[in-house]
Amino acid sequence: MKLRVRVDYKTYSALKEVEKEYREVLEEAINYGLSNKTTSFTRIKAGVYRTEREKHKDLPSHYIYTACEDASERLDSFEKLKKRGRSYTEKPSVRRVTIHLDDHLWKFNLDRISISTMQGRVFISPTFPKIFWRYYNKGWLIASEARFRLMKGNVVEFYVIFKRDEPKPYEPKAFIPVDLNENSVSVLINSKPLLLETNTKKITLGYEYRRKAITTGRSTKDREVRRKLKMLRERNKKVDIRRKLAKLIVKEAFESRSAIVLEDLPRRTPEHMIKDVKDKQLRLRIYRSAFSSMKNAIIEKAREFGVPVVLVNPSYTSTVCPIHGAKIVYQLDGGHAPRVGVCEKGKEKWHRDVVALYNLAKRAGDVSPVPLGSKESHDPPIRWLRAKSLHSIMNEHKMIEMKV
Repeated sequence: MKLRVRVDYKTYSALKEVEKEYREVLEEAINYGLSNKTTSFTRIKAGVYRTEREKHKDLPSHYIYTACEDASERLDSFEKLKKRGRSYTEKPSVRRVTIHLDDHLWKFNLDRISISTMQGRVFISPTFPKIFWRYYNKGWLIASEARFRLMKGNVVEFYVIFKRDEPKPYEPKAFIPVDLNENSVSVLINSKPLLLETNTKKITLGYEYRRKAITTGRSTKDREVRRKLKMLRERNKKVDIRRKLAKLIVKEAFESRSAIVLEDLPRRTPEHMIKDVKDKQLRLRIYRSAFSSMKNAIIEKAREFGVPVVLVNPSYTSTVCPIHGAKIVYQLDGGHAPRVGVCEKGKEKWHRDVVALYNLAKRAGDVSPVPLGSKESHDPPIRWLRAKSLHSIMNEHKMIEMKV
């Protein structure tokens, strides 16, 4: 959480002195990491601590530790950008300095915050916003780490980090299987399949069409082109969708004391899926669907609520009948992936998304019988399933209230 505080000239000068020395240590730590080809915090600290301690005798020693930690993070981020071809310099450049603090360098209480400097401790008294009290009164703890940055006009930008102990997973009473698809996420709650539309397909294709219009005949290194591409916000939109879906699913599981069942997707899942796909547009859509990111978002949110997550083998979940164990033959409907199929043994109809849900629940250990009958959930989607947009779902009180 970011807090901005205007301080007096004496306090600002003391912090400015720390910033100057911290920058020097940070630059030396980065140079050491580059010359020794390491991003390890412990190796960088072991290599520069004694030298920097002699140079900066008045600087509290823990600033050298945090500067080495800062250098390690910057080098690691730079290496990742370099592998993706997005680094524009030969080494990380230190333009802005945000000073890292550990529990020896700062102390927190609701009246004031003290920071250790070369002239002793200085104190700042921030005004806490409503969101601070919302977290603080709900039992969130202030982490031992913090950061601050100096701005113009004697303003200190202070970053407070909240943390909370992860709750222990409970013993589940039921299972909620979740099947991840390109343009939707299907879940099974109380034997009722629900389809949550994400509109990922529209976002992906819309971004691609606009990207082509922006870059046609122009270089992607052009500043104006990069600015327009950044404004498209494809990644931000998809991250927002993943977080909202994860919250919906996890809250439903938490309230019903259920476990979430997910496919244990292998690494590079999209690359395996598009291996035999020849349609360029379909390959693009699948590759940018980010199935693993959706799975990780659900797991992360489940960890926050203490909801157990069961990962099962994803093989043949949509091609095997959960009742007879026979193969499901899908009827051609003109699409790339036919949605409705027939069990070879029982001759009942199954929809691809529904059969996957029942198979996931079965592999997780759910022994409840699979419903059958002309009006049951394995029938075609016109009879058992109505897709709803994520926006309309988020405006409802509970996901369980969606009409099927």
